Amino acid sequence: MSFGDPNNPYGQQPQQPPQGQPGYGYPQQTPQGVPPQQGYGYPQQQPGAYPQAPGTLQANNGYISVHGLGTVQVASMGLRFAARLIDGVAIGVVYWILSAIGLAGVVGASKSIDDCTSLDPGTTAYSDCINDQAAAAGGILAAFFGVLFLLFLATMLYEWLMIAFVGATLGKMALGLRVVKETTGGKPGLGGGFIRWIIPMVGAILCGIGQILVYLSPFFDNTGKTQGWHDRAAGTLVVKK
Repeated sequence: MSFGDPNNPYGQQPQQPPQGQPGYGYPQQTPQGVPPQQGYGYPQQQPGAYPQAPGTLQANNGYISVHGLGTVQVASMGLRFAARLIDGVAIGVVYWILSAIGLAGVVGASKSIDDCTSLDPGTTAYSDCINDQAAAAGGILAAFFGVLFLLFLATMLYEWLMIAFVGATLGKMALGLRVVKETTGGKPGLGGGFIRWIIPMVGAILCGIGQILVYLSPFFDNTGKTQGWHDRAAGTLVVKK
């Protein structure tokens, strides 16, 4: 007759937990090749992974993660200003060519105007001469406004279509910059390119002050994206390739 544990009046042997199963006093083992399960708390994100929501940007020391592009560098204001200067030179060449054509037309029209002072005011020849002068003056005025319209059209098409379909103007291309959609990383398209162009143009109505403020507005952005007001309205970013 054997005496058992005095604390166990029934004399039953304590059951041991099966080997390999978690129990008291036994560490929980994980089979090989199976990653351990995460405990309670915040979900962990792998380094370098994209944000959960498509198009979500994370600014960090001048670099942001754009869905579809990965991690890219935000264009600095110095590069953007230099690109604007190059674009100004390119547009200036077009302005000079169109202005020269318009000036040649105005000079040609002015030379065709006859001097009516030598004619008798009461004659038909004098009346015809005055009518010719009025028509020539109208032609000069039409040529002047026609040149202005062509200059405006050239600027619009250059800024709008280049950004819409290429993602960069000549100045941005020269400095390795491009304009992309904030949510997709793709080109802005016709809608985004037009919005991005029209906002500075509307600001130019106020003697150019509004346009300057729009181009300086990236300085006021504290999100790290260096977005101007026209960028926010169009949903675009300027990044370095």
